[in-house]
Amino acid sequence: MNKGLLDVLVCPLCKGPLTYDREAQELICRPDRLAYPIRDGIPIMLAEQARELGPEPETAGH
Repeated sequence: MNKGLLDVLVCPLCKGPLTYDREAQELICRPDRLAYPIRDGIPIMLAEQARELGPEPETAGH
């Protein structure tokens, strides 16, 4: 994923920042709990194509 492209892409729903998951080839929006796929090097920034993420794992002591 091109660093310059990652710097300008935002979540289409909340306009928040995205993080790149290299292993899964997805762009992650943590606030919306969505993962946008990257296919053939092209981010698919459509909410209907995004995968919903499961709940955050609970940390010890909480």
